[in-house]
Amino acid sequence: MESGISHSHRDIAEAIFRESAGLKLAFLEGHLDLVTRAAGAIAGALRAGRKVLVFGNGGSAADAQHIASELVNCFLLDRPALPAIALTTDGSILTSISNDREYAQVFARQVEALGSAGDVAIGISTSGRSPSVVCGIETAGRLKLCTVAFTGGDGGKLAGLADYAFVVPSRSTPRIQEVHATLGHALCQLVETELFGVL
Repeated sequence: MESGISHSHRDIAEAIFRESAGLKLAFLEGHLDLVTRAAGAIAGALRAGRKVLVFGNGGSAADAQHIASELVNCFLLDRPALPAIALTTDGSILTSISNDREYAQVFARQVEALGSAGDVAIGISTSGRSPSVVCGIETAGRLKLCTVAFTGGDGGKLAGLADYAFVVPSRSTPRIQEVHATLGHALCQLVETELFGVL
């Protein structure tokens, strides 16, 4: 046996991969049309000169930064940069809002400052109950942005607020995040394909 790895550890690892793969396929069955429609809406906004604002907490903050980086730089194509901002990266803004107001306003205040009608706001929360993400999407809706939610479980409050709500059918935070990562990649590739053609 290699490096003292027990059969139980191998079983755990196999179960993780199989659960993740199965959940992605289950998600696909219920969301394929929604994925293509959301990608079309994002591409349409970008084509019209609008921008994408992305936000979440913890691992979802990392997902927000990942999506923004793929749009600004490139995903698969060497093409013009696309305007996207992760609202999770400016420490002075984040701590200022948290200190002077409350953390629940940390994304809403930035959406109010940076968002305009026709932009896209993507809020990411594995439970759909993160107050800061919910407030951010509520503000985006009030300002007439196109709203997209990445969530899980029963979708929480967040799913009911978004124009495009992606609810991963699981309550396991790691597995939900893995589907969110694939969803982000799918949206980025579809947006690139629609705006700039296929490889």
